[in-house]
Amino acid sequence: MNTTPFRISVSEDVLRDLRARLTRTLFTEPSDSTYWAAGTDPGWLRALVAHWADGFDWAEAEARLNAFPQFRADIAGRAVHFVHLRARRGAAPEGPAPLPLVLTHGWPSSFVEMLPLAERLADPAAHGGDPADAVDVVVPSLPGFLYSDLPDGPFTRRGTAETWHALMTDTLGYPRYGAFGGDIGGGVTQWLGALHPEAVAGVHITSAVVSADFAVQPPTARERTYLDALAAYEEGDQGYSEIMCTRPDTLAAALRDSPAGLLAWIADKYRDWSDCGGDLEKRWDRETLLTVATLYWATGTIGSSFRQYYDYHHNRTVPPVRVPAGVTLSHEPAYADYPRSLAERVFHDLRHWSTPGRGGHFMAFEEPDQVAVELRAFFRPLS
Repeated sequence: MNTTPFRISVSEDVLRDLRARLTRTLFTEPSDSTYWAAGTDPGWLRALVAHWADGFDWAEAEARLNAFPQFRADIAGRAVHFVHLRARRGAAPEGPAPLPLVLTHGWPSSFVEMLPLAERLADPAAHGGDPADAVDVVVPSLPGFLYSDLPDGPFTRRGTAETWHALMTDTLGYPRYGAFGGDIGGGVTQWLGALHPEAVAGVHITSAVVSADFAVQPPTARERTYLDALAAYEEGDQGYSEIMCTRPDTLAAALRDSPAGLLAWIADKYRDWSDCGGDLEKRWDRETLLTVATLYWATGTIGSSFRQYYDYHHNRTVPPVRVPAGVTLSHEPAYADYPRSLAERVFHDLRHWSTPGRGGHFMAFEEPDQVAVELRAFFRPLS
């Protein structure tokens, strides 16, 4: 295996500079009297920045992350960072090797999003489950995110899927595996199933899929109603993506220089997309929010994480996915009343469909127990 053990290590110089910048933060006044109506609330941000500067224990967070076995692999000349958890089956009866799973995060996220789920899948007994269900779990960092290099060419979901396939088969030696993801990770997961049915036993996603090609089969009335509602929702939500699609370097210059600005940009989407009822810290505790923000700051990768937006036009419609597929639909406004028929346009063997009504864009982190149960139910027959 062409892998190197990896440990996160942020230098004291970087941390000292971070704290100094935080203490000099200039805050704005709210544009609207309604809490969070115009974006990240300045009062909330002020309090969290103060905690980040003088209260957040990065050493503890770093040690917690380094308790997970991490590696970097050279794939086609580019480094891929990943966590690799081996199944802990204990005294479970001997049987076929468990089906390994690759879990892919989205934006504005990181491998941290998948860790609670990965723990439950690799060591179910530690979380009240059956040790016989334990599986090997691989959690890569997307290209350009934290410790993974950007590709030489455009960032596409298909290209990332090819990298993941090389990681799972050539690097880690798994002849057969399953894939799970949401958001960008959901797109990568679909491509894995479409491109490599000989190796991918099944795919499971938490984000809706919408075929971009309705030429052969026009949308049904219900599908059209949903698509119109989605377009209306995106009118008020897509401002963040428009600037990253068209002027990513302008935005990155501001966020790379201001940790408070970086935190505000990330937190806005964490609150908007989580199933938190407006209370961000109901789903994301302060320590986790600041862990993610510190990782982005220390690696200087908020700008490279925008690449998947700037390069989005290079993506192509996913061809039919014929391997077994499962969907556990996240509970977020963009997917309200999402019809199963849209998923069936892409997944020709849709075996699992669930709308639990809880757990948002970051469902693997928000509801790890729920997702672990659904993944076991879906992948167990495929092992």
